[in-house]
Order: sequence, then structure tokens, then C-alpha cells
Amino acid sequence: MLKVDISLTRTGPLVPGVLFAAVAVFCGFNINWVWGSISPLTASLVIGAVLGNIGVIPAQCDEGLKFASRHILRAGIVLLGLQLSFNEVAKLGSRGFVAVIAVVAITFFGTQYFARLLNVSPGLGLLTATGYSICGVSAVSAMVGAVDGDEEDATYAIALVTLFGSISIFALPALGHLFNMGNVRFGMWAGSSVHDVAQVVAGATAYSPQSLSPAVIVKLTRVVLLAPLVAIMAYRHSHIVKRKTQTQNSAKVSPLPMFIVLFLLAVAVRTTGVLSDDIITNSKHIEKTLLAMALVGLGAGVNIKKLRLLGMRPLMLGVFSWTLVVATSYFTIRLIPLDL
Repeated sequence: MLKVDISLTRTGPLVPGVLFAAVAVFCGFNINWVWGSISPLTASLVIGAVLGNIGVIPAQCDEGLKFASRHILRAGIVLLGLQLSFNEVAKLGSRGFVAVIAVVAITFFGTQYFARLLNVSPGLGLLTATGYSICGVSAVSAMVGAVDGDEEDATYAIALVTLFGSISIFALPALGHLFNMGNVRFGMWAGSSVHDVAQVVAGATAYSPQSLSPAVIVKLTRVVLLAPLVAIMAYRHSHIVKRKTQTQNSAKVSPLPMFIVLFLLAVAVRTTGVLSDDIITNSKHIEKTLLAMALVGLGAGVNIKKLRLLGMRPLMLGVFSWTLVVATSYFTIRLIPLDL
């Protein structure tokens, strides 16, 4: 009886916020159902941010929303691993894999360099770099969870990758026809430069049905790189925290977040082929729901007045970073010999 009471004491304060996030996600998915071009993740983030800033979220929801923005977020990232397979990376070939690594590295470090030039906060620079170089909203969310990032920086980074990822859906097919690119080469270009998986599918399909398969393979290879990138940054963050707290009796910080280990384990399980199509499909729905709930929590913790004080600098960062990833990807993919 005592154990039950203790459990209720710990979880009870979380219930109102988690339920609030669930209702907001339900609304977000309905928005996506009516307007298919709006991602349910983006819609959930906006709902959380708007309701949080007009002051209608009860104070009792605070703990549950913070729980969603941290722990539910990490559960969603783990399930993302079930959508990936190491076999897809093998299909890309050595030259293609090296090309993807080059695009990710140049975009990741180049974006942070632009952030310093523009005097944008290091946190926003890191999160924007992660979103542009890997996989948009999911990558930003994973990095926030690994380095205890700022919710306001995360919101701005998500807004940037959503905006410029959407622009890519229309801009890249037009540029591809202008440059007279083959179907396979364009698919690789879209997969290595567009941020979100859904945006990659939309852009590749708009160019040619034959562009979809290479686009998805390259994109999933970028997503697989999420784990080592986040692990490295989490390790670096843990050392910074450790140095700051050497004189305090603080808890030891893990150099590698457990959710990244579980993410890689999930990818390995998917690679074995033991999971049925139904399990993979259902896990995808659960993953999206969990990530959407986490983004409600992130959005609710954002102060829009503070974001307005940032001015045009983050938008300029988005423009520079988008130009960097599109150009780097184009010239890198051009170096790969293809017949199509």
C-alpha cells in the first residue's frame, strides 16, 4: 500500500500536463487531417506556444508538460529507430555514404560558424545546425533532450527548419529541372539537403516517381547519423557540466544518454527484419504522437516576447544555413558518377 501511495505521489502531479498535451496533440493531428501540408508536429508545437503565451494553461499542468518535453520526447526518439535500417545505408555505397557524411559535417559546423558571425546564441546555433544537417524537427528534439537545451532556442530552430524545409519542396524540383538533373541524382540531392522525411518524400515525388527511392535511402542514412552526432555533443555537454560542478556534490552526468543507446538498439532490431509491417506502421504512429506531445511541452515553455527580441538574426541564420546545405549537397552529389 505504501508503494502505491509513493507511486501516486510521484506521478499524480504529471497527469494534468500529460492530459493537456494529449488533447493538444489530438487537435494537431486534426489540423494535419484538414490541411495536409501542415505537419502534426509543427501544429502541436504552435498550439502549445500560443496557449502558453496567452496564459490559459493552468499552473497544475507545468510539471506534466516539462515531463513531456523531456522524457516523452526521448521515448519518441527511441521509436524513431524502428523506422530505420542499417541495410539502407549499405545500399547507398561507399561514395554515397561519404557524400552524405560530408554534407552533414559541412552543414553542422558551417551553420554554427554563421551563428557566431551573426551573434546568435550558441544554443540556437547548435539546434539549428542539427535540424538542418540531419532530419529537421526530430533532430532538434533529440539534441534538446541530450544537452538540456533551451525551449525558446528549440522553438526558433524548429520554426526555421519547418519554414525552409517547406520552401525546399517547391524550390528543389524547379532547380532540378533547370539544371537538367537525372531522376536518381535529383533524388539523392533531395535526400541529402531537405530537412524532414515527409518533405523529402514530397519534393522527390514532385520531381519524378523514380526519384523517391534514392531520396529516401539517402535521407534515412542522414537520420542514422543522428545517433553519433547527438552522442558526441552529449558527451561534450557532460564534460562542461562536470567542470562547472566539480566543487559540488552533484549527480554524475552520463556521457551517452540512454535514449541514444536504445535508439541504436531499435535500428538494429529493425535491421534484423523480425518486425512485421503492422508493428513498424503502428510504432510510427506512436512515435509521431509521443514527439507531438513533447513539442506541446516545448511550445508551452516558450516566451514569444523574448523571441521577438532576437530580431532578424535567426532568420538570416536560416537563410545562410539553407543555402549552405542545398549548395553543398548539390556539388557533392554531382561528384558521384551515375548513369541516371
